[in-house]
Amino acid sequence: MMVLYSGTTCPFSQRCRLVLFEKGMDFEVRDVDLFNKPEDISTMNPYGQVPILVERDLVLYESNIINEYIDERFPHPQLMPADPLMRARARLMLFNFEKELFIHVHTLENDKGRGGEKIQEKARNEIRDRLTTLAPLFLKNKYMLGDEFSMLDVAIAPLLWRLDHYGIELSKTAAPLMKYAERIFSRPAYIEALTPSEKVMRR
Repeated sequence: MMVLYSGTTCPFSQRCRLVLFEKGMDFEVRDVDLFNKPEDISTMNPYGQVPILVERDLVLYESNIINEYIDERFPHPQLMPADPLMRARARLMLFNFEKELFIHVHTLENDKGRGGEKIQEKARNEIRDRLTTLAPLFLKNKYMLGDEFSMLDVAIAPLLWRLDHYGIELSKTAAPLMKYAERIFSRPAYIEALTPSEKVMRR
């Protein structure tokens, strides 16, 4: 059985929980206190971060790597495109999300109480502006890649869920993006994957 070491408020752990529930498979989630991590976390991941996936002798960390492994190991429903060209484009978009959005999520998660309010405000503005540029895509698309839910939707969903929590307000021009977000949030696997701590993040 796969074991996922997961932070109850960690957006990256939430990605992995969502994929596991979408696959509908047997797994165990072990909650990790992000402020008092057990020693074995640093043994399994030299960077001392969650999520971590363990299956027999295999130990993986980094949410996108974990999720691609789960998707290849349990291919139904498939979350990465089957076509090599489309899969490469999806991977590039996942990389762009990390560089353009989630680098700022790291700031909002980790720079609390260090006199970093200016840094946090800059991060909020960067996220707001980048998300707003994505909104027109959803005038015609149900999900990121069209009609099918994919790994790109998995990757961005935890950020969209935390907009209120992070104090990020989007303009009315981002309405198509927020309708897209509601489509994700209404998926049964999404609801199942939420921790009690995550449920209270959104009004």
